[in-house]
Amino acid sequence: MNYFELYNIPVSLKPDAQTIKNKFYELSRKYHPDFFTNEGEDAQQYALEQSALINKAFAIFNNESETIKYVLQLNNLIEEEEKYTLSPNFLMDVMELNEQLLDAKMEGDTTTIENITTQIHNLQSAIYEPIKSIVENYQEGNTTQEELLQVKEYYFRKKYLTRILAGLS
Repeated sequence: MNYFELYNIPVSLKPDAQTIKNKFYELSRKYHPDFFTNEGEDAQQYALEQSALINKAFAIFNNESETIKYVLQLNNLIEEEEKYTLSPNFLMDVMELNEQLLDAKMEGDTTTIENITTQIHNLQSAIYEPIKSIVENYQEGNTTQEELLQVKEYYFRKKYLTRILAGLS
């Protein structure tokens, strides 16, 4: 059973946040281990396992990148810890930004750091734009593999940019 089946919602690259929250509370109440203390050991173990799955699914559904990764995994288009090759042009552009950012950090140049951070956020928006309609209108069985491969490219580009931003913390 996948997480979408567990939550009884359609597979989506961008599930509705309120629906996820409501389903989380519903399932948490249903399978909370405290409600199974008077049950047998098997029932207690099952509740504990379900509770862990519910929590893990909730964490994934509340993280856009993790949801995209999960749907790509369901479609056998991405492997755990996959070493994806990004285009050399993208890598060169990002490497240049990263070098500028490292220089600015060493010099304590907060203005340049803020400018580069803004450039990275703008780049994240720019790479999302071409796949926005795919993400927002995903329908299992109707969205093509080619479209999902575009989402995969976006996922890895965004992941790369996010790592650079994380280095600022």
